[in-house]
Parts: sequence; structure tokens; C-alpha cells
Amino acid sequence: MSRAQSQSPRIAVIIPCYNEEAAIEATVAGFRAALPGATVFVYDNNSRDRTGHVARASGAIVRVERMQGKGHVVRHMFADIDADIYVMADGDATYDAAAAPKLVAMLLDEQLDMVVGARQSEVEEAYRPGHRFGNAMLTGILARIFGRTFTDVLSGYRVFSRRFVKSFPVLSTGFEIETEISVHALEMRMPVGEMMTAYVARPKGSVSKLSTFRDGWRILHMILTLFRTEKPIQFFGAIGGALAVSAVLLAIPLAITYAETGLVPRLPTALLATGLVIVAFLCLFTGLILDTVVRGRRETRRLAYLSYQPPDAVRETGSGP
Repeated sequence: MSRAQSQSPRIAVIIPCYNEEAAIEATVAGFRAALPGATVFVYDNNSRDRTGHVARASGAIVRVERMQGKGHVVRHMFADIDADIYVMADGDATYDAAAAPKLVAMLLDEQLDMVVGARQSEVEEAYRPGHRFGNAMLTGILARIFGRTFTDVLSGYRVFSRRFVKSFPVLSTGFEIETEISVHALEMRMPVGEMMTAYVARPKGSVSKLSTFRDGWRILHMILTLFRTEKPIQFFGAIGGALAVSAVLLAIPLAITYAETGLVPRLPTALLATGLVIVAFLCLFTGLILDTVVRGRRETRRLAYLSYQPPDAVRETGSGP
């Protein structure tokens, strides 16, 4: 059965927005032209300008999220919108809307649950100072912790399957949402892909809401938090190992003195070394116990994920779980 003969999937373009009056019209127009059969949703996150009005006039369905932060907006969008394929992009007109059909086709043809539009730009002004370095650093950390990663882990341009969206428990509140999405896909071992897409500078009058240091720290904190919750044996094992090594280093001089004199003159140091060993073992057992909990939670999430049809099933059977 050809794609034209099969049932077309319902596509929703979801755009989180905050004070993007200068760019939202071009963003909506671009996605409406690239995906004429899709429904474009703009979620206004308490904008102080005319973002919502301009988006509505451009043909988008506008909804409002009162809790401030991109993570809150994504949670609202994922919960409320019902579609087979979700195309998420920022409302700042920096992402290439014309690439959306290729991203969707890749998701369907390769039976993926997420395709990341990795940003490729020759324009230095497209990135704020330090953002290239910060993105590369965080991507490297993620690869170290989870074994694999994406070229552009912080890209806001992504295409999702229905079963990804409806099985993803959004915990983030701010710009760390992209990191959480990436880690969720990696930990659940979902089939994912990546495609290089053009990335341009913001139009005049549009200003980035991302704080290089504040949001960079929040993203790093999110990675460490997910490392603790998703890989507790490695996390607590590393802490326990460091404490055990410290205890051994403290105990070596004591052992030498005891072997020479039969005495332990530095009793506080001996007690400290003993305490460190006890805490090290507690960390190890904590990691083992939490690993059992994480495995059970991961199985529950996997079952929720498997309760929905794969992306291409809509071509044959129609949409829905």
C-alpha cells in the first residue's frame, strides 16, 4: 500500500511561546506551508506582548499556560493535544519549518519514536556567546553517563510519535525539558533518529529567553538528577567508592604505626576511617535497593509506552491507542 493510499496520520505542530510577537507570525506561516494538513497549536506562556493575538491571526490555535516555564508548557501540550505525530519547535523562527516533512517521513519510514532536528548554522549570530560550548559540554556529559546521546541534545526542534508523548512523564519546569526528553528516550531504549536542519538567527525584535549560566546550571542539575534516579548503582557506587578510598588513605598511616608500635595513637582518625567505610557500604546498599525500584518503575513506563500503536500503524488501522 502506498503512502497516498494509506490513511494519513494526524499531525499537530506544537509551539511553546513567550514574548515572541516579532517571530511567531513567520513561525506559524512556515509550518502551515510545510505541513498544510497539520493543526498548529501555539501555547502562550504569559506573554506580555501581542504573541497570542498575532499567532491567532496567523491561523494557529492559541492556548494559554499560566505556570511559567517551558517544562510546564510542554506538559500541558502533551497532555491536552491528541494526534498521531507531534512536531515541536520554538516560536522564534530560528528552526527550518521546510524540513518538517522530511523529519515526519523519517519518523514514519524508519518506525521511530523521536527524530531530533539537530541545528546546523553557518551564522554565528544564531547562537548566543557560550551556547555552542555549553551544548557540546552537556552533550558530552550525557554521553559519558548514559553511553549514547544526540549530536544536539538541547535542540527544541523534534518530532514525536503518539506513544512517546503519551507515555512521557514530564518533570521539568524550564529549559531543561529537552535534556529530560533525550534521557527518557535513551533510558527507554526507544528507536530514535537525528537529522541535520538549518538554524538561523532570530528576526529583529526577538530576544532569547535562555540564560546562559542559570539555565545551563539547571540543565546540568537535571542531568545529575536523572543520573541519580535512573542509574542509582553507578551514582551511589561512585560516592561509596570515593568514601572507601578516603578511608583506606586515612588508615594506611595508622596501620603502619600499629605494625611498628602495636598502638593506635590517633584514635579520632581511626574512628573517622571506620565511619567512612560504614557509610561507603550504606551507599552501595542504597544503590542496590534503589536499582530494584527503578527497574520496576521502568517496566511500568515501558508497558504504558507499549499500550500505544507504533507510528506507522495509523496507515493501516487508523489512529489511536
